[in-house]
Amino acid sequence: MTTSPKKPERADLTDGLNIPRIVTGLWQVADMERGGEELAIDAAAAELGHYADAGFDAFDMADHYGSAELIAGRFLEQASSPAHVFTKWVPEPGEMTAAVVRAGVQERLERLGVDSIDLLQFHWWQFEHPGYLDAMIELDRLRQDGLITHLGLTNFDTNHLRVLVRHGIKVISNQVSFSLIDQRAAGDLSQFCLDNGIRLMTYGSLCGGLLSKRWLGHPEPSDNDITDWSKMKYLRFIAAAGGWQVLQDILAALDDVAEKHGVSISNVASRWVLEHPAVAAIIVGARLGERDHRADNLAVFDFALDEADLDRIKAASEKLCALPGDCGDEYRRPPFLTASGDLSHHLDTFDKFYTATPVPQRAQRQRVDSGSIWEVICGFSRAVREGNRILVSGTTATHSDGTDVCPGDAAGQTTYILDKIAASISALGGAPGDVVRTRIYVAREADWEDVSRVHGCYFGEVRPANTLIVVAGLIGGYLVEIEAEAVVDDG
Repeated sequence: MTTSPKKPERADLTDGLNIPRIVTGLWQVADMERGGEELAIDAAAAELGHYADAGFDAFDMADHYGSAELIAGRFLEQASSPAHVFTKWVPEPGEMTAAVVRAGVQERLERLGVDSIDLLQFHWWQFEHPGYLDAMIELDRLRQDGLITHLGLTNFDTNHLRVLVRHGIKVISNQVSFSLIDQRAAGDLSQFCLDNGIRLMTYGSLCGGLLSKRWLGHPEPSDNDITDWSKMKYLRFIAAAGGWQVLQDILAALDDVAEKHGVSISNVASRWVLEHPAVAAIIVGARLGERDHRADNLAVFDFALDEADLDRIKAASEKLCALPGDCGDEYRRPPFLTASGDLSHHLDTFDKFYTATPVPQRAQRQRVDSGSIWEVICGFSRAVREGNRILVSGTTATHSDGTDVCPGDAAGQTTYILDKIAASISALGGAPGDVVRTRIYVAREADWEDVSRVHGCYFGEVRPANTLIVVAGLIGGYLVEIEAEAVVDDG
C-alpha cells in the first residue's frame, strides 16, 4: 500500500479560494536581481513548479519585485495543475482616474499572462492623499468586470482598512508584518478582520531567517555581515523591539519548544503566527535556485503549540518593546523599519494633495482650498496660515468628488477627516506634530469613544489641547466634524 506525499495544511482565504497556509513569497527575486542581471526565467519558473508539486501552490509577488511576475507567468504557462498567483499594485500617490487604475491592472495581466488576477493587493504610500479611495473604487469595478477575481490590501492599518470596508469595498485580505518580534497585528487589526470576514496573510514571520537555529548564540552581526535586503530590514525591527539579547532570549525559548516537538526553531516561529485565528497563511520567501526550505516548511504542520509552549514563549517575549503605531506605519513614519531605512526622502517626492496659494493683499497669509463650491459661496478656506499659525476649518468626511465617506460610521469618518486636516496643514508647510488644538463635534454621544480612539492614533504623542462636544446635529447628516490649529516651529 502506498501513501500520498505529505502536503501543507490549507485554508480558505475566502469562499472559492483555498490556499496552502504557507505561501511562497518572491520578494527575494528583486534582491537577487539588484546587480542588474535578471534570473533565467525558465529555470526560475521550474523552481516554482517544484514548490507547487510539494503542495505550496500559491505565490506572492508585486509589480516591483523584479521579474517575479514574468517568472510566475512562465510557470503558469507550463503548470500541469492549478496554482494561485497573488500580486500587488503599488502606485505613487496621485490622481487615480479610471484610466490610471486600469493601466496598472492591465500591466499586471500582461506580465502574468492571465485573463484575471487571482488576488490583486493594493498598497498606498500616504493616506493624506485620498486617491486610495478612488483607486479601490475603480479596482472594485474591475473586479466586477472579471479582470480581478479578489481584492486585497497590503500594509493597511486598522483605521484605513475600516474606511474602505465601511465605504462598501469588498476586501478579502490584508497582508502585513506579523512575528514574535512584531506583534502589532495581534491587536485591533486582528479583531477588526475577525469581525468583518477578512483574513490576514503575514510576512516577516521568520524575520528574514533571523528566527532560526543559525542565529542562536550568534553575536550580533555587523552591517558588513548582512548582504540581503530581508535581513537588513528585520535587523531594524529587532533593534526597535529591544535588541539582539531579546532576540537571543526568544530564540532560546523557541529552541526548547522545537526540541520538545522534534522540529526547527523556524517551524515553531511559524506555528506561533499560524495559530492566531485571523491568520490564513504566512508568506515565506524563496531564493529561487539558491536555497530550498520546502521539506522544513512541511514540518510546520506536524505539531501544535500547547499551553506550556505558549507560556514558555510568552515569558521569553516579556522584554520585547512594542513596535510603535499600527501595521504598515513603518513605511509611512519614523522609525522607518524598511530595508533601505529612512523613507522620508522618498515620501517627500510625492505631490501634496492640496496646494497653498497667497491671499490677495495679505502678504503674510496663505490659504488652502479643497475645491468645494461652498468655500466660494460661504467665503471660507479649508485652511489658512498667518505667520507660523495654521487654522483648519471644521472638516467633514466629504470626498474630493463630493460623496460622503463611510456614511453611518463615526470612526471611519474621523480617520478620513484627520487625513484631510493633515493634508491641509502639510500644504501650508506644517505637519501633524505641529497641531496644538483640536475641536471635535459629534452628533451621537455613543460615538465619543470610537472617535477619541482614532484621534489618539493620530495625536497620541503630540497630545494637543482638545475639546469634544456633542451637538444636536451636523449639516449634511455627518456624524463628526473636526477643526484644528497648528503652530509651525520657527526652525
